Amino acid sequence: MTTHEHPSSHGHGQASRAMALSATLHCLTGCAIGEIAGLMIGTGLGLGNGPTIVLSVALAFVFGFTLSTLPLVKGGLGVGAALSLVLAADTLSIAAMEVADNAVMAVIPGAMDAGLVNPVFWIGMMVALTVAFVAAYPVNRYLMARGKGHALTHEHHGASPAGGARRWIPTLSTTTLVGVILAFMLGGLVVSVAAGVEPDATAPGHAAKNF
Repeated sequence: MTTHEHPSSHGHGQASRAMALSATLHCLTGCAIGEIAGLMIGTGLGLGNGPTIVLSVALAFVFGFTLSTLPLVKGGLGVGAALSLVLAADTLSIAAMEVADNAVMAVIPGAMDAGLVNPVFWIGMMVALTVAFVAAYPVNRYLMARGKGHALTHEHHGASPAGGARRWIPTLSTTTLVGVILAFMLGGLVVSVAAGVEPDATAPGHAAKNF
């Protein structure tokens, strides 16, 4: 191996890690949206833990696939072709995330039974999504190193200028999505903490005013 090959290999490794990081964050945003939406719907409808988990996992896949499909369609691919690529690229990554995410939520005491106004839910969700990211990152690295996973879709992003109705498809960067989801979760945590703070039952000097 010549001395000129080392920088190239190192640069390729950095690019591969950066792509795997971006791909994992992208999958994580879809999973997070689906998980939170599913839990909110399940809680609102009074569903049990089992149906709520099934709904959350299903929505995680729906949102994950949708967020990956839209850029490809905007880049010129047909919906069917784009969805086929996304199914091949993202299914294993999202599955790894969902297994890790739900396992952590099941292990954290009270996390599955906590309502949306309970800090345990939001803290548990943050921990679970972090573990899900750690679980899915090596999966994406492995797939991309073999020309699979997000490597299948990367070349189609922005392949051709969006025209017609395609130009109205929103372009949402992974950084923007992560920021929005993080802000939403922190907001939920703040609201749940505030809701759990009980006001003083009776202010001094105002006890027992019965009319």
